[in-house]
Parts: sequence; C-alpha cells; structure tokens
Amino acid sequence: MPKTISDLIEIKNPRVAGRYLKKKVAMGNFIEDYISEKVDIKVSFMELLKYKNDIFSFNFAAPHYYFFISRMIPEVVIHSQKQDERIIKSHYDNKNDLFSWFLGTKMIYTSCYFKNINESLEEAQENKLNLIAQKMQLKEGDELLDIGCGWGTLVAHLAKHYGVNTTGVTIAQAGAEWAARQIKEYGVEDRAKIWTMDYRDIPTDKKYNKITCLEMAEHVGIKYFKKFMKQCYDLLEDDGLFYLQIAGLRERSSLLQKHNREDLVWGLFMNKFIFSGADASMPLNWDLQRIEKVGFEVHSVENIGNHYSITINRWYDNWLSNKEKVLDKYGERIFRIYEIFLAWSVMIGKHGGSTAYQIVCHKNLDKFDRTKFIGATNLGEHDEIKKTDELVNA
Repeated sequence: MPKTISDLIEIKNPRVAGRYLKKKVAMGNFIEDYISEKVDIKVSFMELLKYKNDIFSFNFAAPHYYFFISRMIPEVVIHSQKQDERIIKSHYDNKNDLFSWFLGTKMIYTSCYFKNINESLEEAQENKLNLIAQKMQLKEGDELLDIGCGWGTLVAHLAKHYGVNTTGVTIAQAGAEWAARQIKEYGVEDRAKIWTMDYRDIPTDKKYNKITCLEMAEHVGIKYFKKFMKQCYDLLEDDGLFYLQIAGLRERSSLLQKHNREDLVWGLFMNKFIFSGADASMPLNWDLQRIEKVGFEVHSVENIGNHYSITINRWYDNWLSNKEKVLDKYGERIFRIYEIFLAWSVMIGKHGGSTAYQIVCHKNLDKFDRTKFIGATNLGEHDEIKKTDELVNA
C-alpha cells in the first residue's frame, strides 16, 4: 500500500508540523526542513523516494523563488571569471576526502560506461576511459587537451595506456595536486601535465589534434557556451576530433508542465546546494545547435543517461558506507545534502528527467577525411550490452 507522510517522516521541530498534516508536502519545503534537521526520515532516502509521488508535490515553494531571484539569476547573468573561480573553488578545493567518500578510488566525477550491470564502479569507469580513447581514435604521439580535468584520471590513463601527450586544465588547486600525484604514480610525467587555470586562459599558441571536455561545459553557463565551443574549435587541428560529454535535461514545451515539474524542482536543488552556476545543462537540441553554429560537424551522439543513473547509485552506496567519516569531519548538514543529491539523481536519471550525452565532433571542412570513421568505434559496444540485457531478463 502507498505510504503516508507520517509513516516515513518524523517531525523534530513543532514549527513545521503544520505542513505535514496534509496528504502531501511541497518537496522544496521538505528538502529545506530535512537539511536543517527540522524533520528526520524513518527509512533511507532512496527508500523514501519510492513513495515521492504519494507524499510530495512538486509545486514551486517559497525557498525556490527566493533562491531564483537572489542567487540563480545573478549567477546566470554575470558568469564572470571571478565569480566562476569563487564558485568552483568553494565547491572543490580542500575537499578531496569528501569526494573520495563517494567517487571511490578512481576519483572520476562523470558517468561510467557499463558493459555489464553487475560491474563495479571502478570497472565501469575503466570502460568509459577506454571507450573515449576508441571514439577519439587515439594513437601514440597524439596531443590531447582535457578541459576541466578534475582529479586527472583521464589525463594519466590516456598517457599511460595509449602513449598520448596529455594536458589537463582545472581551476581547482586541490584537484590539480591530486592529478599531479596520479601522473607520477602512473609513471607518465614525461607525457602528462596539469595546468591550474580558468578555461578562458588556455594559451592559444598551440593546437591539439584531440580535445576532450567531460561534464565541465555545464559550468561555462548558457551565457558563454557558444563562445566556449568556438574556443574549442580554434584550439583543434583541422583533422582533429573533439569529444564533449555533457549532462542534459529533457525537452519540454513549457516550464510549467506538471508531469515533469519534478525535473525543475530537482534542478533548483542541484543549482542551490551542489553545482552553483552550472546552468548550461540543456536539452540536446540546444547543445547541438550551438556546436554546429561555430563550425563543428557532429559525428555521433550517444545517450548514456541509464549508465549515469547506475553510476550515481554506486556513489550513493559509497556515501552511505562512509557516513561516520562524513559526520565526523563535515557534519550532518553536508551528509544530508549529498544524500539527497545522490539518491534523487538516481531517480531522476531512471525516468529520463536528466541524462548525459557523449558527443564526437570534427571541423566541418570539405577536406576532412570522413572515411576514418568507417569500421571505427562510433558508439558503445552494444553486443556486450545486449548480453547484459539477457542476463538481467533471465
């Protein structure tokens, strides 16, 4: 039977008790109450979300309007270098331990690629790294630029296993230091390096025949997305390949459509508590139009939203297993914020509210040799995924 609010939520602060007397409570109000410990939950957050349509409404609540006016609009409009640096550093710097408690040993904050649904997080991340290498047709001696390299795992991996000369760019000092250690551990200091700088400061005196950008373009923002795509175009050799992995939202005819209002309420939570300023998660057609307008030709697009949902589920399990460590250093508020982020994102990914795309592009030039894609890896290894489906349905 469907659960009621009282079955799942315990009131800790009598001042908010009134809103829990109704059959449903606005999700935005509940989130604020839970984070501030005015209410507790009697089950795991993932279990709670199984009953979300029975106990929550997804109407916009007062906290949404206040955040939208006071923070989101200014961040979207400004997106200055100074603002972006402040936001990114406040999120990533000096928190390597926090991220390791859900990302695991690979320290990759982007979607895995599963060949088998039972694969570990680490195995699926390894799949993703190698799939990128295949899609990008890497060969020894290639010059690869990874914009938004995080903790440097892709940079180190491609240098070690594919003989590529890699350069990673990140604005976060803590990530750059981690990346430098990984490069040393991989024994590729002669082929891999990290630049700690804003993407806008990448030197223009050199071009690369391979450029990758994994889930960083969202932080560029709507305002500068097209300009960033043009920057990538200008940094790429005429015969080179550009790989963009980007999170996206489903298309909607109206922002007020009730049947997917949850997507927007989730998006506001993410922008407020997790990825401030990352406002360029858009429907696929929006991305592709701007990619093409700067002169790229799109070769392939693969939707990996289902892979992302499973990835985040693995992150959620890691987070719960490290709960005591999180509470000891960062406290209950941070634990709950990331608990919500991870559990809710699994659900949003499952029903298609949010997804991610792997996009391979090249310059739209007459002289570009398009025959290089014949017989090459364009999309994931679907034969192996088919075997997975057979195992799941057995």
